Amino acid sequence: MQINLPVLLSQLFLGLVNGSFYAILSLGLAVIFGLLNIINFAHGALFMLGAVLTWMAMDYLAISYWIMLVAAPVVVAIFGMLVERLLLRRLYKLDHLYGLLLTLGLTLLIEGAFRSVYGVSGLNYETPELLQGSTDLGFMALPNYRAWVVVMSLLVCTATWYVIEKTRLGAYLRAGTENPRMVEAFGVNVPLMIMLTYAFGAGLAAFAGVLAAPIYQVSPLMGQNLIIVVFAVVVIGGMGSIMGSILTGLGLGVVEGLTKVFYPQASSTVVFVIMVIVLLIRPAGLFGKEK
Repeated sequence: MQINLPVLLSQLFLGLVNGSFYAILSLGLAVIFGLLNIINFAHGALFMLGAVLTWMAMDYLAISYWIMLVAAPVVVAIFGMLVERLLLRRLYKLDHLYGLLLTLGLTLLIEGAFRSVYGVSGLNYETPELLQGSTDLGFMALPNYRAWVVVMSLLVCTATWYVIEKTRLGAYLRAGTENPRMVEAFGVNVPLMIMLTYAFGAGLAAFAGVLAAPIYQVSPLMGQNLIIVVFAVVVIGGMGSIMGSILTGLGLGVVEGLTKVFYPQASSTVVFVIMVIVLLIRPAGLFGKEK
């Protein structure tokens, strides 16, 4: 089987772009589950919200992509604060299944509301003028916007990992979920910290949605298929593992890209095959901790 080098490299890069979205979304899921013990099935809807809000801002108000890159995550984070405060906070002492069912119902409500207005057909969002075109590397043409997505994803993922694992704030977050009474004794407002944590995870999903708007067609259902793969990424990396989610997301995106070159028929299932193999060998995931 003869493989064209430019085709191989372009598929590898496309896989890295998809892996960047997997990494950001799985990172948000890992933060929420690792610190709040909530399986947030609404993550795909929050991703969609970021993209749809970006499209609405451009179409209705002529607000630029650069402004929405900050504004959309902030708006969705505020929405996440309301969800945590009014709904999820009542479920922390219950089984994980209750949180999953609640966030699943929330997903159906959000997607249904936007689908009733915009339908299921895709809405086009133009690539920002500054990032249009491509750069000729000699062996392949590198799309500027996709390169921007990869760079921004790596920066956001690295910064999030550093804050949670290497700073005092991250230590407070981890301690607050394990022994909230002790942390409150030191004057830390644990409920507020937990609410902000969920808001941050929601903001990460919306940030990924803004990045995705010029690549994928904006649609109320755009988060459905992606979130299934992202849950598989989180399981493979290890539930609650921050670094595991980042590395697994990027790695599986590249594997998916390679599969499209060598065996296209399996490209849509390779992630789930890997998940089954990993769970058989290591049930806690590649980077998860055995209890």
